[in-house]
Amino acid sequence: MLHPHPQLINAQLAQLHPTQITVGKMEVALKRKEWGALGKKSRSAALASHWFPAISGPENKYYIVDHHHFGLALLEEEVKTVSLMLLKDLSWLEPSRFWSVMDHHQWVHPYDSQGVRRDFHAVPLHLTHLQDDPYRSLAGEVRRAGGFAKDVTPFSEFLWADFFRNIIDLGLLERDFGKALTKAKKLAGAQDARYLPGWCGPIGAA
Repeated sequence: MLHPHPQLINAQLAQLHPTQITVGKMEVALKRKEWGALGKKSRSAALASHWFPAISGPENKYYIVDHHHFGLALLEEEVKTVSLMLLKDLSWLEPSRFWSVMDHHQWVHPYDSQGVRRDFHAVPLHLTHLQDDPYRSLAGEVRRAGGFAKDVTPFSEFLWADFFRNIIDLGLLERDFGKALTKAKKLAGAQDARYLPGWCGPIGAA
């Protein structure tokens, strides 16, 4: 049931299933803005070159394991069809075993907008049902500002979101995002964050 070489297939975006509970809605809005700035040819080229990594699950449903923000942005922009890079066929597994295998491979992130791990059934059935986690938006902005590097670690920006969640008050984040971002960028370079993927702080600093 394994694919020695990932397979590329076309799929209806509205029928894809997420593997996480939250996104940063600010980041979704940014991706919509970037998409809106593209011309027709550039949009076609972008879709042709972008593949959503996916798993074939029970009842032959496709579960994307990355690029949820872009997927939701495209869906809100009324894009119908996207390309999937099929990583593995797990369609033959019972649902409970399916989620166990997904968890083992770090292909699911069942954490809610408070950073609390939930049961797998809490993962929404549709991209449009993803919750907003403002700390995930903050983490994305910190990365874009150079506060930490993009990393291949699964769900790395959620790890940063949880780091900021424990230090930066939600009231500040909602009241003055710019001030919260300035504080977060400083925190990102601190030694307390050196365990996080993509950390770019000074080695050995006090």
